[in-house]
Amino acid sequence: MQTVQTDSANVHPQPSIWGVPRLSARWWPVFLRNLLVWRKLAVPSLLANIAEPLIWLVAFGYGLGALVGQVNIQGQQVPYILFLASGSICMSAMNAASFEALYSAFSRMHVQKTWDGILNAPVRLDDVVLAEMLWAAFKALFSVTAILCVMLALSISHSPKLLVAWPVLLGVGITFSCIALIFNALAKGYDFFTYYFTLGLSPMMFLSGVFFPREQLPGFVRAIADWLPLAAAIDLVRPLFLDQWPEHAWRNAAVLAVYAVGAFWIALALTRRRFRS
Repeated sequence: MQTVQTDSANVHPQPSIWGVPRLSARWWPVFLRNLLVWRKLAVPSLLANIAEPLIWLVAFGYGLGALVGQVNIQGQQVPYILFLASGSICMSAMNAASFEALYSAFSRMHVQKTWDGILNAPVRLDDVVLAEMLWAAFKALFSVTAILCVMLALSISHSPKLLVAWPVLLGVGITFSCIALIFNALAKGYDFFTYYFTLGLSPMMFLSGVFFPREQLPGFVRAIADWLPLAAAIDLVRPLFLDQWPEHAWRNAAVLAVYAVGAFWIALALTRRRFRS
């Protein structure tokens, strides 16, 4: 009778859900799969993403702008539509990335079970989450590029420094897609996302200086608003519309980076926990 011995050295326990992300180049096929599927719906998707922010821009920029006139930004008087455009482009990146990382990613993960099919291939869950994050950021960048082209056509700004806005807006998309993936991992259904939009994104939109300068806020509220990711994004992008370099650029870039890295780690941990339960 033989005795079966178990070599404890060959037993590999599952790593902690809070372990270091294990990433590889295998995120690319997942990203490419999303791109090929989206290509069939590119035109209606683009129209849906750019129609609302352009309506906001025209209605508030030209309508309310005629009443407001000039806005004081650090001692400089600028047209209200220019002030609004520089904030709304960041808001559009935030909304586009959040929508994709919530509704579309949840559909692939929970409803359509696309992630389960992908995980049958030699692809880690970490790579799938990374691909979803980068895909949401790419869609946000694609949308804001179209909006920026319309703004240029309307002669709102012709600053050559707007070329620098592209990597900044990509960073905005990455940051908010990471944050949204946290709620994607927690959601049981689509209705759950209403809490995030109502209690998270909407207050941030009004506190971060999209529609009016943050200097109008009470001191303690502004102290909080200055550290919001959307506020940091606007502080980086708005001076570029004015053909100026942003002040405290490294500070604001660091704020976005900290939010992105911290949120991605949390989102990955919660997604790991969800797939293990």
